[in-house]
Amino acid sequence: MDVGVDGPGPAEPFLGARDLFETERDLTRPVRVRIVEDPDERTRVSHSDAGHRLTISQQAATSAMARELALHEYAHMHHHEAGHPSHTQSTKEAIFLALAGRSVEQRKLTHCYQIANHMKDIYADDIWLEVAPADKLVAFLESSLAAAVADRPSDPASWVRRTPAADPEITVVNAAFALALVERHGLVGEDHRIYDLAHAAAADAPEVSLSQFKRHFRTLARDPGESEYRKALVDVTRAYAGGEGPAAD
Repeated sequence: MDVGVDGPGPAEPFLGARDLFETERDLTRPVRVRIVEDPDERTRVSHSDAGHRLTISQQAATSAMARELALHEYAHMHHHEAGHPSHTQSTKEAIFLALAGRSVEQRKLTHCYQIANHMKDIYADDIWLEVAPADKLVAFLESSLAAAVADRPSDPASWVRRTPAADPEITVVNAAFALALVERHGLVGEDHRIYDLAHAAAADAPEVSLSQFKRHFRTLARDPGESEYRKALVDVTRAYAGGEGPAAD
């Protein structure tokens, strides 16, 4: 793998991740990592025939999770090169198919894209968890869920949320994703605190089924065909934001 790093940050996490990644997988196209000072910069990946580009904040590049984050993004790049349906199919088209003819709140529509990203992340994590310990990932999932549960808003959900507080409904889905991931890879025991946090999240939004979404994520086929993956994305979208009106044919 050809990995180059530019910007005000360390190259080691990205090069170390490369060395680990190469023990099981490879990338044909070169990777260019661009570290930027802006702490609000979200980790972004773009792809072209010439290569892959990873943009990341200096804060993230110097964090304890930097190597694992790099591994995760390399896995996304691998799926893109391999033409995995989760990384090549149009999310927008699948969501449109799922919700055509229905009236859906804007916040829920936004959440549907987040759910689609969870599905992509499941497949990326399937790859990198083969080559690195999951301790930091489990701690990250636990702390993120704990923060979301503590940050739940006191006001009811609206069409456009105007506060920065965590939305209880998508927090349940995020909790389901976390449980699905740790169960899919056997990362924790049933007595782990993450289960208590997930059930606390579910209690805040009983209209969203924690078990249903956990099953959706955990049972994603390891190597789905295009139609199989599209159906999975349509099903999970309808389960979350079915909306009012007739379903699309």
